[in-house]
Amino acid sequence: MIIMLRHGRTEANAQGLLQGRIDPDLDELGVRQAAAAASAIGNVDRVIASPLARAQQTAAAFGVAVETDERFIELDYGDWEGMPVRAVPQQTWADWRADLTFTPPGGESLAELSIRVRAGLEDLASQAEDANIVIVSHVSPIKASAAWALGVGDQATWRMFLGQASISRLAIGQGGPRLTAFNVTEHLEGLDPGP
Repeated sequence: MIIMLRHGRTEANAQGLLQGRIDPDLDELGVRQAAAAASAIGNVDRVIASPLARAQQTAAAFGVAVETDERFIELDYGDWEGMPVRAVPQQTWADWRADLTFTPPGGESLAELSIRVRAGLEDLASQAEDANIVIVSHVSPIKASAAWALGVGDQATWRMFLGQASISRLAIGQGGPRLTAFNVTEHLEGLDPGP
């Protein structure tokens, strides 16, 4: 089983910013979300994380050695890093949704992200038939992972939503990958968002 875990909240999340490759730490709620997610998932055979601090800190909640894999880093928003999501013009969002090769200035396209994420998943698939592997990552790579498991194109990722510290599960078997859970957040119920 490949278990995709989105990192916990950061202050940039709370402010509605495009995070991409900017590298803030988890905020107080994010630390609690990471602990709740690790507890809900339980014992695993491997923990792999994006190199960004928010993913590494979430992965650390499992209390085991964390492997780093660059292929599961968030989309590079280029010049838009740190920009409020609402500041991106509606027409730009429409253009982006219509074209998987659309690239933010100085950034990365969803097509490019998909190539690296799918390669990472293919490398892990045979081991994941008999082991539970957690990958702590970000919205865009996890959506690309779901598309891979479903055998659909990445255009479908625009119709997916992932909450902070959400859990998604990809079962690997003889018939290939299957998406068995997506955006599970019940483990976060009752967490006080704080100030």
